[in-house]
Amino acid sequence: MKVLVAYATRHGATAGIAERIGERLRSHGLEADVVPAGSVKDPARYDAYVVGAAAYMFHWLGDATTFVRRNRELLAGRPTWLFTSGPIGTDLVDKDGRDVMETSIPREFPELRAAVHPRGEQVFFGAWDPTAPPVGMAERLMRLMPAARSALPAGDFRDWPAIDAWADAIAAELAAAPARMPVGA
Repeated sequence: MKVLVAYATRHGATAGIAERIGERLRSHGLEADVVPAGSVKDPARYDAYVVGAAAYMFHWLGDATTFVRRNRELLAGRPTWLFTSGPIGTDLVDKDGRDVMETSIPREFPELRAAVHPRGEQVFFGAWDPTAPPVGMAERLMRLMPAARSALPAGDFRDWPAIDAWADAIAAELAAAPARMPVGA
C-alpha cells in the first residue's frame, strides 16, 4: 500500500513530524512518500493519505489547506488522516483551564472534516526557536514586541512517542484494510 504524507511547515518542525510518520509507516512495510503539500504532483497514485501542517494564529498553513480542498473527493474516497502541530510548551491546559489540544485545532478543521471524513485527527506539540529568522508579517511584528516574544516558551516540545504511536495506529489500520481496487476494475 502506498501512502502519501503531505505537509506544510514554516520553520521545519512539522516537516520533522511528517518525516517521522513516514519512517514509522515504512517500518511497518508500507510505501510512504513524504512530500511538501504544495509539491504533490499526482495524489491519485496513493492508496492513503496523512496530511499535516503547522497552525499559526488558529489557522492551518495554506499549502495543506489548499491540498485538502483541491483533492477533497479523492481524499474522501480513501483512508485519510489529518494532523496539526502548533502548541508549544508542556502545559496541557491554558490559563483559562481549557484543553490546549482542543483549543489548538485549526479553524479550517470543521470544513475539512466534513469534506474528507478523516479516519483520525491529531494535534501535536510543536517547536519554537526564537533565534530563527521570522517568516511572515506576524512573526516580524512579534520580533518588535519583546513582551510577546518572551511569553512564548522556546524549545522543541514535539512528543516523539505520541507521534510514533499515532503512526503505528495508522499502519495497523491500513494493514487491516483491504487493498484498493485498481481504477477500471
